[in-house]
Amino acid sequence: MQVLLYIAAFVAAVAFLILCISLAMTLGSLKRTLRSVSETMDGLTNQLEGITSETTELLHKTNALAEDIQQKAEKLNTVVDAVKGVGDSVSNLNSSVHRITNSITVEAEKNSDKIAQAVQWGNVAFGIIGKVKEMKEERSSGWTVYKADSKQKRLPSPKGSN
Repeated sequence: MQVLLYIAAFVAAVAFLILCISLAMTLGSLKRTLRSVSETMDGLTNQLEGITSETTELLHKTNALAEDIQQKAEKLNTVVDAVKGVGDSVSNLNSSVHRITNSITVEAEKNSDKIAQAVQWGNVAFGIIGKVKEMKEERSSGWTVYKADSKQKRLPSPKGSN
């Protein structure tokens, strides 16, 4: 029985040795894996620091752009108010012109008889002027008036010729 006990102890020792060797191999593989994970994490940390700095810079630029847009929007509101004022002024001018036009129309309608009478007097005056011109032409019908032609040469004067 002692032999059996020695064989059992030997088998247990060999099993413990195999267990230790496989445990050592597993721990070695785990060490390499953890080293690779650590290197990957270091790379990710560096990349995240770069992304964080770029994100911070982008956030500052975005804030500056938002402030600039806000200032320009306020200036644009001023321009819009000014344009609205110009529109109101044009509207007031249109209403004034409309009122003046209406008052002129009303006055013209009130004085339409006077205007018609003035037109008739004007027509009478033009008629009289036409008649006077006809009478003048009839009086001078026997006379012919000659005018000098600018292209024609003049004769020398009889008083003194060179």
